[in-house]
Amino acid sequence: MSYEDISFSSDELARYNRHIVIPGFGLQAQQKLKNSRVLVVGSGGLGSPALLYLAAAGVGTLGIVDFDVVESSNLQRQVLFGADDVGALKVDAAKSRLETLNPHIAIKTYPAKLDSGNALDILQDYDVVTDGTDNFPSRYLINDACVLLGKPNVYGSVFRFEGQLSVFNYRDKHGEPGPNYRDLYPDPPAAGLIPDCAEGGVLGVLPGIIGSLQALEAIKIITGAGQVTSGRLLLFDALTLESSVVQIKRRPDNPLNGTNPTLTGLIDYEAFCGVIAEKPVREISPMELLNWQQNGELFQLIDVREPDEYLLVNIGAELMPLSTITHYAGRIARDKKVVLHCQMGTRSARAIRELEKKFGLENLYSLQGGMVAYLELM
Repeated sequence: MSYEDISFSSDELARYNRHIVIPGFGLQAQQKLKNSRVLVVGSGGLGSPALLYLAAAGVGTLGIVDFDVVESSNLQRQVLFGADDVGALKVDAAKSRLETLNPHIAIKTYPAKLDSGNALDILQDYDVVTDGTDNFPSRYLINDACVLLGKPNVYGSVFRFEGQLSVFNYRDKHGEPGPNYRDLYPDPPAAGLIPDCAEGGVLGVLPGIIGSLQALEAIKIITGAGQVTSGRLLLFDALTLESSVVQIKRRPDNPLNGTNPTLTGLIDYEAFCGVIAEKPVREISPMELLNWQQNGELFQLIDVREPDEYLLVNIGAELMPLSTITHYAGRIARDKKVVLHCQMGTRSARAIRELEKKFGLENLYSLQGGMVAYLELM
C-alpha cells in the first residue's frame, strides 16, 4: 500500500495533531510514519526511549528483538519497564507497555538473540533498523545485515557519561549509500578492552538522550524531514553538555562495499570480535530438583534474583542476588551440592561462571528454566 492511501480515524487525527499542524511535516509525513516498519534491536537503555517515541509518533509497525528478561538493575535507565516487570521477558513487557501508549500500531516481538542464522530473515521485513545493542559482535552483525539488505541502520552507543550517534548505510537522493559501521571501525577492539555498561556503568539519563535521538533519526529517514546524520558521527558529553561532529567517509577497503568486496554473507561475529564462547555450566532439571527435595538429598539452594522478585514469590532458597553474588562466597557450601536459580536460568548460569572463575567452586548447578519451569511442576 502506498502511503498516500493511508487514512486515519478521528482518534488518530486528534492524537497526531501536533505533528500534522507542523509546516513542512503535516499529514503526508504522518501517513509515511503509519505506513512504515521499524525494527529496534535491543529494548534496553537505548531501545526503551527509542521504542516509546517511535510508538508515540505513530510508526505503523514496530519490531522488537530481545532475548533478555527485566532485572532490577535495568530500571535505572530502561524507562520502558517498571518494578512489576522484573523477571518478565523484555519483549513481552515492552509490547504490553507500548500497546497502552498507542493502540493504533502493530507490534511484533522476537524473543531470541539476533545472530547470523536469523538476522537476514528478521531484518528484511523492515524499512529502518535501530541498533540498541551494547556489544561489538551485535553491532557488526546488524551493520553487515543492513548493508547486505540495503537497510538504513540508526546507530547509538553509550558509556558512563558519553554517547555516540550516527546513521549508517543511508542512501541519498541519488541512491548512493553512505558510510557504514565498518567505515568508522574497520576492526573491533581487543576482546575485554572496553567494558560494557554492567562493568563500567552509565548515567541513567544518557541512553534516554541518545535513544531519543535514534528515534528522531528514524523519523527523519521515514518522512524525509531535515538532514539525516549520515556520514557524520555525533559525540555527546553529558557532563559538559557539549557535542561535536566527526565526519565519516567510505573506505575503499571496506570488505562489504569497498572497491573489492570480500564479504558476501554474514559471519561468526563472536569469533571476529575475539569473544571466547562461554563454557556451559552444570545444570539440574526442575524434576531432578524436586526429587532431591522429596528424597532428602543434602544440598544448598540459592536464589540469585533481586530482593523485590524474591519477596513477590520464592521457593525457600537463600537470597544472594547476582549483582552482589561474590560478596556471599563465604556462605556458599563447599562440601555439598549447590543449586542456583533465577527466574528463567540465565542469571544463575552467569552467577555460576563468576563464582567458578573467582573462587574455583566445582559443586554448582544451575536450575534449567529457572523458577518458572520449577513452578510448572507444582
